[in-house]
Amino acid sequence: MTLERKIAVAFKMSDEAWLRHANPWSGWTRFTTVLPLLILAIWSRVWLGWWSVFPFAGAVLWMWLNPKIFPKPNSTNRWISKGVLGERVWLNRDQIPVPQHHQRVPDLLNAIAAIGGILVIWGLVVLSIWGVVLGYTLVTLGKLWYLDRMVWLYGEMKDANSEYRSWLY
Repeated sequence: MTLERKIAVAFKMSDEAWLRHANPWSGWTRFTTVLPLLILAIWSRVWLGWWSVFPFAGAVLWMWLNPKIFPKPNSTNRWISKGVLGERVWLNRDQIPVPQHHQRVPDLLNAIAAIGGILVIWGLVVLSIWGVVLGYTLVTLGKLWYLDRMVWLYGEMKDANSEYRSWLY
């Protein structure tokens, strides 16, 4: 079982949950708000002290709630929706193999985002705005490039698998 599948199981990602997750409103609001809200909430300890736990809890609540509040999209024929569908294909690669040219790049892009995440954490600990900005930039670029790769993967795999094709409407 892939790590991504284990995470999906832990988050109880049913077919319906994946469709809600593929809603462009969910995708773009999650992508553009979750990490900035977490960063701001953690940085707010400078101004709020221990009260910063409340903005932090609000950011975590938003991260948890976001994919649940948006309905199934009217269409999955959107870039970010296809990215989510590609993520679903990627987590299923132990069952249905993906083409060779897709096997290493997603892990590399996730590593870039992870390095950015480490920089964000370091920047938040030592209150380095440049560490946070550089880290956030790496996270964002790594994730966008990863999503673009997932769109490409989904585009190839939907033609090879009828179940994958059925996700596009």
